[in-house]
Amino acid sequence: MRQDWQARIINQQKYRPNDNRSPWQVDRSRIIHAAAFRRLQAKTQIMGIGLNDFYRTRLTHSLEVAQIGSGLLRHLQKQHPDFAYFPSGSLLETLCLAHDIGHPPFGHGGEIALNYMMRTHGGFEGNAQTLRIVAKLEPYSNGYGMNLTRRTLLGFIKYPAFIHDVWHTMPDTNPQNTFIKADDWRPAKGLYLDDRAIFEWVIAPLSNTDKTLLSSHQKVDQFRSRTQFKSIDSAIMELADDIAYAVHDLEDAIATEVLTLADWQDHALTELVKLDSPWLNRHLDSLSTRLFSCYEYERKDAIGELVNTFIINASVSLQNKDFESEILQYTVTLPDEFAEILNVLKHFVFTRLIRDPQMQQVEFKGQNLLIALFTAFASDPLRLLPETAQETWQVEADKGGNTQRVICDYLAGMSDEYAYKTYQRLFLPS
Repeated sequence: MRQDWQARIINQQKYRPNDNRSPWQVDRSRIIHAAAFRRLQAKTQIMGIGLNDFYRTRLTHSLEVAQIGSGLLRHLQKQHPDFAYFPSGSLLETLCLAHDIGHPPFGHGGEIALNYMMRTHGGFEGNAQTLRIVAKLEPYSNGYGMNLTRRTLLGFIKYPAFIHDVWHTMPDTNPQNTFIKADDWRPAKGLYLDDRAIFEWVIAPLSNTDKTLLSSHQKVDQFRSRTQFKSIDSAIMELADDIAYAVHDLEDAIATEVLTLADWQDHALTELVKLDSPWLNRHLDSLSTRLFSCYEYERKDAIGELVNTFIINASVSLQNKDFESEILQYTVTLPDEFAEILNVLKHFVFTRLIRDPQMQQVEFKGQNLLIALFTAFASDPLRLLPETAQETWQVEADKGGNTQRVICDYLAGMSDEYAYKTYQRLFLPS
């Protein structure tokens, strides 16, 4: 079984004399040297690129997720020394570094735009696009992406079901409306049917019972269902991502005075006090003072304390005893006390930063820019797409494939700035 998880979908004969790297170290190298990874430096995390050189980009966020993930792994290995199914450090770093490479320009606004434009062609979702890039699009191989190991690819699959199965109905589209409502077109979380062959190869070593259970999902609203399970590797990566989002993005907002002490007191502190957490009872006053101190080193100290607290309270728990594979049977969780603290911080960042009207106006602008670009390229793809994308589009057209996915792949790979320049070139006078 372990050899199966180290397998790659094709056997490439590379001339690498005396290469003593493990399969997981090879995967990490391929991520770091990929163009899709480099493009993260020019993609929005929360605040817009170019407004201030302090803001985190998708790249710096991913580096922080990798650092937090490494800390989680070290803690878990020390806490559970007899557990033999942890990922290697290199495998986990690979997942953390590349977990966001499928996200399009303009953050969630871009994701909503592409999902809307792909609504009758399989949808769009950032995590699904990540798998598509690493396993199919990145030109390290001919059609197999970076040709990563099977266990690494499984780690990228946070939502192991197809969008086709978890997106039940979609809102009515009114052609009279010039703009779309963002909340109506938030993606269902899953994989593309276009990538079915990749997913089936990844889960091939699993038993039929495990395959069925892994892809099970529950309805969350009238439009969507959500999967329940993922590999332990993916769970560690996701927790690291959540910590970075809740803590480091909060740091950005405080440092740039987008979030003030009054915001904290009115919207976060009141919710944290309700938790009646023993840890917060001892530390909350000090944390609040240091987070909003005029001295940057005090804010850094508070941020580091929060990150460390979440790391050292994580533990391995049983995900579902019916799984036969150990990397699916177990997951990583926080105790309720600390999970609730993390959720309050995430909600605070979401409601007071991401949902801030000025931020939403920037997202709205990017959302409509991508819709306009998609409409233009789809109107005459063999005239407007770059040559390589034209070739791919023609191949799909010849076999009756999903040509809209080719346009979507092209736009999703753009940086924010490149998308702006493309829009200017197509629509604005010079």
